[in-house]
Amino acid sequence: MSAVSSRVVPSRSDSVAASGSMIIGGPFGRFARAGSSWWTPIRVLIVMASAAYALGFLLDYPCMSNGWASPDRYEHLCYSDIPPLYSLRGFADGYLPYLQTPPDGQPLEYPVLIGVFMQIVAWFTRGVNAIVPDLNAPLAFFVITVVAMLPFLLMAVIATARTVRARPWDAAILALAPSVILAATINWDLLAIGLAAVAIALWAREKPGWAGVFLGLAIAAKFYPLLFLGPLLLLCLRAGQMRAFARLLVATIITWLVINLPFAIANTEGWSYFYTFSSDRGADFGSLWYAVDLWGGPSIPTETLNVIALGTLLLLCAGIGALILFAPLRPRLAPMLFLVVAAFLITNKVYSPQFVLWLIPLAALARPKWRDFLIWQFAEVAYFVAVWWYLAGFGVEDARGMTPEWYAFFIFVHIGATVWFSALIVRDALYPEFDIVRTDGIPADRDDPGGGVLDGAGDRLPWSKVLG
Repeated sequence: MSAVSSRVVPSRSDSVAASGSMIIGGPFGRFARAGSSWWTPIRVLIVMASAAYALGFLLDYPCMSNGWASPDRYEHLCYSDIPPLYSLRGFADGYLPYLQTPPDGQPLEYPVLIGVFMQIVAWFTRGVNAIVPDLNAPLAFFVITVVAMLPFLLMAVIATARTVRARPWDAAILALAPSVILAATINWDLLAIGLAAVAIALWAREKPGWAGVFLGLAIAAKFYPLLFLGPLLLLCLRAGQMRAFARLLVATIITWLVINLPFAIANTEGWSYFYTFSSDRGADFGSLWYAVDLWGGPSIPTETLNVIALGTLLLLCAGIGALILFAPLRPRLAPMLFLVVAAFLITNKVYSPQFVLWLIPLAALARPKWRDFLIWQFAEVAYFVAVWWYLAGFGVEDARGMTPEWYAFFIFVHIGATVWFSALIVRDALYPEFDIVRTDGIPADRDDPGGGVLDGAGDRLPWSKVLG
């Protein structure tokens, strides 16, 4: 059977995908010719992702036209961290991130790889500004950044499409996700998302060393891919594939050190500000703890909240670990990665609107069912609107904006939807017959398509045969 003919076609197996396909002529027919067109799945996905990203960029026009003035930037739902930080973190004046701090400013609060990316874009911006003296530099910095981040989005889409060979169209969930359209240009998260997706795809190709290189790069851009190591460790332990995990771990550590050590040695205080900044902040926008406070609950001191948030995360991770070790059939990798990142976001002290982007590539691999995905996305879009309308009146007397109580309600909505989607994933792990990746068009001997060395490895722990 050819690779083309063995592909799972969503318009045949997913009712929502079938309904959506009516826009372009309807579901893929029984007698349709596959593989003869120039429009391969990857090329179609690239067009989808680029069009969705361009739409998101166009939605930023109200802010671009007025310089991100407040409260318009909140009322028009087009806020971005990118333009103001060009000046506020010293890029406009030639200060180097981590190594130098601008007067009356603060060190850069992002991991090193994002800082390096920002600096490269700043050099381009200042070069253009030298040629065009009247240039609106923050706007140019934003536009160049948005263009430069597109390859990382496409990297994530292509890597997601190639992780499970028989299911390339699942990556359309990432390419067309409402949250990608709305939130991709808020911050620099696409860098880590693209690198992390490549790491997962390389692991699926049984290249743990190279997967570790890209995972180390992803961790150097954002903290959250570090969480991947926990599920990978336990799954490899259960599958008897610890050598592959060791290769990935060593490559991850070496790559992260190569990126970070020069800055840590040159200016430890500037380099470490990201980590101290995260630990010193209290309950912040979007978090469970902030919502409880808005609804009249106790205000928790920062040091106590650090312990509570970390303790809650560790409890959830312990539950995920128990699921990995004791589920009747060893769970697939992607669902466990989704669960551990979701646990972090639910318990974290802050939830920025773009953080949902971390979960979307994992959702496409973990549970590629359009109806459930769109229900979850509907809740995230509702939160996206709520946070900006809340901030439109935040700290401003008699301003138009969402009340604190309603904002807290929408925080609970997005948390509840994430918990619900996670519960579906847990059910799939406990009852594999519900896992459509394992049951929809995948050969019977593929217990973890996309799992690399885990796929078909069996169970090596003493109790696994008893549970099975």
